[in-house]
Amino acid sequence: MRDTLFENVTAVTMDGDTLVRPASYVLVSGGRIASVTDSPPPDFSGERIDGRGKVLLPGLVNCHTHIPMTVLRGYADDYDLQTWLTKYIFPVEAKLDGRCVRAGALLGIAEALASGTTSFTDMYYFCDDILAAVEDSGIKANVSRGTSLFSEDFSFESHPGCVEMRRLHREWNGRDGGRIRIEASIHAEYTSNPKLWAAVAEYAAENGLGMHVHLSETRKEHEDCIAKYGASPAAILDRYGVWGTRAVAAHCVRVTGDDMDLLAARGVNVAHNPVSNLKLASGIAPVPALLARGINVALGTDSVASNNSHDLFEEIKAVALIHKGASGDPRAISALDALRLATVNGARAQGREKECGRIAPGLDADLILLDFDRPHLVPCHNVVSNLVYSARGSDVVLTMVRGRILYRDGEFTTIDLPRIRRELDEYVIPKLFG
Repeated sequence: MRDTLFENVTAVTMDGDTLVRPASYVLVSGGRIASVTDSPPPDFSGERIDGRGKVLLPGLVNCHTHIPMTVLRGYADDYDLQTWLTKYIFPVEAKLDGRCVRAGALLGIAEALASGTTSFTDMYYFCDDILAAVEDSGIKANVSRGTSLFSEDFSFESHPGCVEMRRLHREWNGRDGGRIRIEASIHAEYTSNPKLWAAVAEYAAENGLGMHVHLSETRKEHEDCIAKYGASPAAILDRYGVWGTRAVAAHCVRVTGDDMDLLAARGVNVAHNPVSNLKLASGIAPVPALLARGINVALGTDSVASNNSHDLFEEIKAVALIHKGASGDPRAISALDALRLATVNGARAQGREKECGRIAPGLDADLILLDFDRPHLVPCHNVVSNLVYSARGSDVVLTMVRGRILYRDGEFTTIDLPRIRRELDEYVIPKLFG
């Protein structure tokens, strides 16, 4: 891998007190950031990338998605969550096979890379096919096999989801120097019961795996849990040890003050999905209150089936806007706060804070370059504000993971997009909707 030098670039480092460094030189060597300086390194002989008129940013981290569901984009819009799931999504998902999942994952990864995402956290099934797509594409990912249980008949040794989770842990965890990580997952309180919670939680804690759970996404989910157990989803899952390891709780739209105190005490990370939650009319998570309690909040797109896009720049703008509107406070979530959710906070939620999320020497070169000469980004009075309120995923002209360029100027270096399109047209769409 050749060394790379970004020259005369405006670097938004998300590191230390100097967040924005104009006319900087960022040297990438051996897959890592070697230096961030105000002058070019001497005797450089690798690839030089002209950064004039461009902004260099840490790669974005998507902390909650179901990447193969890209194949369901636009299939069932304008329904509430329960109708959307039971009437539309679950019946189509029953037709999926590994071939469909791999094609959907590759398509989703291509979209993510082209819009600046360098790492994502996924919960789904047919995980070998997702992981193969991750391995081939070069992106980073934390992947979990979502587990559910709808009966009292349960054996951790034979439950299909638990069997797959253990095998994925043995065969995939830490692949390519940790670029690929396996996590444990309980789909949600309302799709499982205490037998599964206790067993998966114990396995995750004993093996140092992260945990990924949907939590209090809707009022019905939250209130039905209280009626059933006399406790909120956050509280009942806590009784069974689910928060006993590094955990990501997705959504948290309906969490109470007591729930937030519990999540803060357990160090649970929250993945906020503003666009999906708005589209499904689930509500707005209390992000300012979560942050005020010291909870690490990151961003997710959720699935493209409930969002229609993997563009994290949409989520960044949405999180900055909706909390201003909901609270009446224009400072509820600042532009810098929003950008942190998608970079520094996302890396922390994934357990990758020592490897990415900032532009700093020694960290992995997970970097994205945006063209700030586009009409909607001119003039630029404040780089961070432009990134949050004006930038789009389509402004990304280069995406790099560990020093390897995976996307540049509309072209992918590891993904054959025309082949994926043929696979969708000839196999996936006829199988699911034919």
